[in-house]
Amino acid sequence: MHLRDLTQFLSELSENNTRPWFIMNKPRYDILRAEFLEVVTELIKELGSFDKQVAACDPKKAMFRIHRDVRFAKDKRPYKTHFSAGIAPLNKRRPSAAGGPTYYFHIEANGNLLFGAGEYLPPAPRLKAIREHVVNDATGFSKMLKNKHLRTTYGDLQTEDKLQRPPKGVDPNHPLVEYLKLKSFFVWVEVPLLLNAPELLVPQLASGMKDAFALVTWLRSVPENHQEQD
Repeated sequence: MHLRDLTQFLSELSENNTRPWFIMNKPRYDILRAEFLEVVTELIKELGSFDKQVAACDPKKAMFRIHRDVRFAKDKRPYKTHFSAGIAPLNKRRPSAAGGPTYYFHIEANGNLLFGAGEYLPPAPRLKAIREHVVNDATGFSKMLKNKHLRTTYGDLQTEDKLQRPPKGVDPNHPLVEYLKLKSFFVWVEVPLLLNAPELLVPQLASGMKDAFALVTWLRSVPENHQEQD
C-alpha cells in the first residue's frame, strides 16, 4: 500500500473535511480504499494461520466506512480522518450482547498506526458477563495478564473510561477490583507508520495481533449472560 499517499490524503481531508472536497478527490480515495482492501485481505490470511475463527472473515465487511454518523453528534464533520478495520468471527466486528473479541487497527492522518484486540465498550449484559468471569476465573485471568507476549507488546489492559468506584455488587476488596472497574477489555498500542517499508505493514500487524491472542482466547471463554438487565 502507498502509505505516504494515504497519509497525505488523510492529512488534506483533515484540513478540508467537507463533501465538495471529498467528491473532488474521490478518485484518490477509491484507489487508496482498494489498496487498503488488499492489506485487510492479506492480514486476515495471516491471522487465520494462528486463529482459525477469523480465517473466513470477509475483508470488505471488516473495513469501516469513512463516512461519520453525525445524526446525534455535535461534531458535524462528515468524514473520518483515518482508515480502519475490525476483524472478528462471522464478521461481527461491533460490540454485541453475544460478545466476542475483535482485532482492530487504523491508520491516522498524522502518520501513526494503532492496533490491538479485545472488546471495546461491550454492552451491559456482555460487560457483566466478563466481570463475572474475572471473578470466577481469577486464576486464568491473572495468568492471561502475565502472558509474556501480551505484556511485552501492550503492557496492561487499557483503562479508558474506567470507573472511579467498583460496579454495584463488586467487592471493593477483591484483588482484581481495578480490572473489575474497566468498561473495556482491550489492548492497543500506537506506533509511527513505517512509511519507507510498506511491505512490513501486514507482518507488523499480524505479529502484534498474535501477541494479543491470549486476551482473545480468554474473552472467548466468557460464558454468555442470559439474565435480563435492569
